[in-house]
Formats: sequence, structure tokens, C-alpha cells
Amino acid sequence: MTIEKQRLSVEEEPKGVRAAVYSVLGLLLQICIEWLVRLTGRRIRKSEASWLDCVLGKPGVIGSGVYQRIADVEKLEIGQPPDAGLIPNFESLRGPSFDPNRVDPRIRHFYEHTALYKLEVWSEVYFAGKFVLWLLVEFISRRMDQLNFPISSLEVAKGMTSEIVQLREPGSGKLAYTGWLRRFRGTGKVIYAGLYSVSQVPGETNPCVKVTFPCYGSSSVYLRPCAYADGTFGLVSTGAAFGRSGFYRVVESGPDHWRVRNFTTLHEIFHVYADEDGVLRTDHEITFVGLTILRLHYKMTLAKSSNGEAARDAHKSLQTV
Repeated sequence: MTIEKQRLSVEEEPKGVRAAVYSVLGLLLQICIEWLVRLTGRRIRKSEASWLDCVLGKPGVIGSGVYQRIADVEKLEIGQPPDAGLIPNFESLRGPSFDPNRVDPRIRHFYEHTALYKLEVWSEVYFAGKFVLWLLVEFISRRMDQLNFPISSLEVAKGMTSEIVQLREPGSGKLAYTGWLRRFRGTGKVIYAGLYSVSQVPGETNPCVKVTFPCYGSSSVYLRPCAYADGTFGLVSTGAAFGRSGFYRVVESGPDHWRVRNFTTLHEIFHVYADEDGVLRTDHEITFVGLTILRLHYKMTLAKSSNGEAARDAHKSLQTV
């Protein structure tokens, strides 16, 4: 064996060992989380809690192909309309204590026509959660290519892509799922591959925005809408009991049941507003047991050069706002 071949062999060996160690640690963490849900979660009959129904991921890679896999399994048609929105009709959030008309029309337009917007993002990870977040991302998220939260602000330095995917029933055209896929522009890794819908949660007076992230099982967040006096908009998951807004981890428990764990100390808060220049922005904060773990700041602007006529019409309509 030549010196060059020996050198390459020595360099390749640690990589193989490291990959094996990471794979084992990732599997152990995943098993621990699964059994935490199975041992401490509630066993819920599926027919008695339709609000918890969600797409459950399988072990392995989730990635950007998750929407096509859902379409194949459920015999749905997949498409990406140029002006599709996360919430096709903002009015669907109306409830006894939430009036959509109190929200700035520019914010409503973003939710109803999200595909017309491009995103810029900034991130900050707080010391309290840096190690735990690093463990989850390094050993689980990267393996399944889902929920790759930015640990360093440099990860989002080149930006974030944003794609809206619609899955519809063939024939009727009924919307089954709306997907929002966001990836690091520099690496293509998936930050969020989520499914968005509006759901009535038993313990909430108003309909909630439901966001499901398929993983091994699913992570579902139910966000309560808030209309503030200044026209800004909030989505919060601060419910303190099962059946309220909050974070729910769901896994299968036989053909007719789920195991569901409601993590009442894990909260997400979104505040959407237009700044003094009329630019839409969002502050996104994740807290655990009262400690801030991660903060993200988004800037959303209409893409002037994409989506052709739809974008031009949107610019014209918003000029009067």
C-alpha cells in the first residue's frame, strides 16, 4: 500500500466511526422520545378525537419528498398554484373572540397568498436551550431531514426558500392538505416540512391554526389566533391543558388508537405586523418551562419578478391598503 493510500485510509476511518456513532446515538434519542410519549401520553381512540387526526411519518428520511409520498398513499393530486396561501380563507378563523376584520389586510393577504412572498430570516439561539437543541438537530433532525432548526445564525445567512404545496382530492378538487416547505437556501436542508389547516380544538372558543410536522409519528402545534388593537396578528400555543392550544406529540397505538403527549410547558408565539415602512415582519419565539430557547425573525415581501400576473395584481391591490 502506498503512502497516499495509507493516508486516505486513515482519514476515511474516523468518518465511518463517527457516522456509526451518530447513527446509534440518533436512534437511541428517537427511541427515548417515542417511549416517553408511549409511557406518559394518553391513549386516545381515533374516532373520539378527530381534531388530533394527522399525517404520521415513518422512521427514516422525511425531507422535501414528504408531500409526494402523502399524495401517493392517499391518492391525492399535488400542485403548486402561484398564489396559494397557508389559509385559503382567513375568515375561517373567525370565532366568538376573534374577528378577522380587526387584522391588518396586508397580514391577511400574506396568509391567503403566501406563495407570492419571499422570506428573509434571522435567528438567535439562547444559552438555556442551545445544548438540547443541538442534540435534537445533530442526531435526529439531520438524519430525517426535518425540523433542522438553525443552531447558528450563519446557517440562514444565504436565506430561506418558501414553497406552498396543495394536495387535493381528484375529481372534487377539495383541498386535503396545504404544505409549507422551507429550506436553507445554501444547503437545501429542510427546516420545516409542515402541513397547515384550520381546526376546532375542544378547549378553545375560536378555531386554531393546526401545523403538523410528520417525523416518527407527528409533532402537531395548535395555535390560537389573536387580533390586537393595533391591527397586528398573533398565533400562540400557550394552552395549559390537554384539549387546548399547544404542542402535541402523536404516535400510533394499534389500528384504532393514538398515544398522545401534550407538552404543556413548550410554547410557540408568533407576532405578525407591518413595520413603519409597511414591510411585513414576524417575531417567532419558542419557550420551554418559561425559558426562551429560540427566536426567529422573518421579513416577508412580495416577489416582484416571480409568479407573473398574480404578483402584479397583488401589488396593485395592496397599494390602496
